Amino acid sequence: MSEETMAITLPPNGGDLPHDRFLDRELSWLAFNERVLELAEDATLPLLERVNFLSIFASNLDEFFMVRVAGLKRRLETGMAVTSSSGFEPAEALTQISNLAHTLQERHSNLFINEIEPALEAARINITSWEKLEATEKEQLTDYYRKQIFPVLTPLAVDPAHPFPYISGLSLNIAVMIKHPENDSRLFARVKVPPTLPRFIRVPGSSSGVKFITLEEVMGQHLQTLFEGMEILQFHNFRVTRNEDLDVDEDDAENLLQALEAELARRRLGPAVRLEVSRSIDSVVLELLMEELDIEQEDVYKLDGPLDLTGLADIAFLKRSDLHYPPHKRVTNRYLQAAADEGISIFSALRQRDILLHHPYESFSTSVLAFIEQAAADPKVFAIKQTLYRTSGDSPIVDALISAAKAGKQVLALVEIKARFDEQNNIGWARKLEQAGVHVVYGIVGLKTHCKLALVIRHEDGKLKRYCHIGTGNYNPKTARFYEDYGLLTSRDEVGEDIAKLFNRLSAYAEDLSFNEVLVSPVGVRTGLTALIEAEAKNAAEGKPAGIQIKLNSLVDEQIIDSLYRASKAGVKIDILVRGMCSLKPGVKNLSENITVRSILGRYLEHSRVFRFVNGGDPLVFIGSADMMHRNLDRRVETLVRLRQEDHLYEMQKLFELAMHPTASSWQLGSDGIWIRNGAVSSELGFFDFQDQIMLRTLTARTGGN
Repeated sequence: MSEETMAITLPPNGGDLPHDRFLDRELSWLAFNERVLELAEDATLPLLERVNFLSIFASNLDEFFMVRVAGLKRRLETGMAVTSSSGFEPAEALTQISNLAHTLQERHSNLFINEIEPALEAARINITSWEKLEATEKEQLTDYYRKQIFPVLTPLAVDPAHPFPYISGLSLNIAVMIKHPENDSRLFARVKVPPTLPRFIRVPGSSSGVKFITLEEVMGQHLQTLFEGMEILQFHNFRVTRNEDLDVDEDDAENLLQALEAELARRRLGPAVRLEVSRSIDSVVLELLMEELDIEQEDVYKLDGPLDLTGLADIAFLKRSDLHYPPHKRVTNRYLQAAADEGISIFSALRQRDILLHHPYESFSTSVLAFIEQAAADPKVFAIKQTLYRTSGDSPIVDALISAAKAGKQVLALVEIKARFDEQNNIGWARKLEQAGVHVVYGIVGLKTHCKLALVIRHEDGKLKRYCHIGTGNYNPKTARFYEDYGLLTSRDEVGEDIAKLFNRLSAYAEDLSFNEVLVSPVGVRTGLTALIEAEAKNAAEGKPAGIQIKLNSLVDEQIIDSLYRASKAGVKIDILVRGMCSLKPGVKNLSENITVRSILGRYLEHSRVFRFVNGGDPLVFIGSADMMHRNLDRRVETLVRLRQEDHLYEMQKLFELAMHPTASSWQLGSDGIWIRNGAVSSELGFFDFQDQIMLRTLTARTGGN
């Protein structure tokens, strides 16, 4: 499929489509996080899974404020903000966001206090307060404070000689009002809650199950040790969220690595965009914080209970099998297992057929990691090339690449050091790889390299043979345990030629951008998918079989949405399975009557991107790294690869049939932007868990069934 055949024919302004056809992307993101909160509210789920969803909600919201809200505020302040495609003016959008975020944060806090805490206590997991501790428990915690907490605390007072201290983003703090005994003057001081210590301290010697107390609670009871001779008048917890997005001008940066490191150092100085405080905070203290942090009233979030519930992750992973999901049995892909049983290599297996992997149902370690490790150890392998966007802190992938380089193989690692919030980690890996002799490159100036590619070049029978992995998820063994992703292992020559050409483009100056089996952004994914959508509309108009099924994380690109609207108007039935944001309005008469949008959330984070086109009865299916967002289509290097094998095409057909089944537990999007849950699995008869069914199908396929 050449790029020349895929020109966009739709007018960018939507032509005759209604002007109010888009949902707001920021409110849609908050609606996604509301779905996460609804999982925490679902009493049919195991208790510690609900606790985990509480933590995920809080972490998601932190990132939303650090990036999305911060970006809106920055554009508004610099005069660069424009009206959104949903019709909101920038100031109006911020107000809408603030109203919904306040509602969700209060709902989140109240859920923890009124439901989760009592349920944990009933399950003998008690998050207690100082007043409820026994005398011996207080003594033990005081000893812990003296030995482990006190030495790392640094109280900072505010007076004419001491300016208001810098408050780092996402840090939890205690605001303390103290009185000098001699002159009766009142002073403000700030004590940072150390992020290096456990947030929830396990109370030693408890005879009634497991008991925890928050770190800030213990600190609050011992503040006198920090301000000897002073009177502690009051203390309150607070937390600040700052703009932590990076802004690196690559065109002006002679050395991208150094420029990014400098920007990382400046990140901590970003302006404050949210202030969370205890509801009981004194008005004078709050006014001081707002003034010093330059925070408006609408950006203040007064909450009951503990602030920063991201720390609940520690409790969520307690080893209580009765309070977790029943375990899924992860298996090795049946073709890779057969190869291992026969004592043949992955490369031998791939010469027989393509292998489609589905994580985490199928093991990442015995497939993708094994592919790289076998390549590193194989004396016939001449070269390995791989993209690294996010990887784990103790990455066996990186270790394998280093081993390959030390063994004399040509190894190229394309490290995306601008991967948001993993920048520092990736800089470290880049330097480690370079020191081991790996050729490290950073891609193309102005574009993030987001594609998930590995290319192995092997000497076979006097010539070179290429083997590829093209995935939808990162090369991260840790997240592969709970991120749902697809990956294709293949030795198809056409795919190998395309991937080799792309690596040459990324590492050097190759200008040939024509590909046969893959679509590559920023030049080919938008045009390729648009052409395929238009072809379905044409087939429908001619009475041929037509249909579109899409699975992705986000759908906000206006041109792609307009293409889908036109296909719907032409009579194409369209099913969209989206995890996060969706700006498309389904079910609108004379616009999107044929479009259904669903969302599935559960124990795994649905992360794969799949694009299926009925194509007159000869289905076309692509998988890859690209979501339908402006950044993915225009500012990133993304790759979609075409699936060719009949069993893979059949598997994708069944995936969508299962996900869109009327009794699959899911959320369905209305034209008003409201998501309605189709049913909690255990509470409504007949509804089934999609991910449980995929696991069952995976196990059945491994034993030879369908």
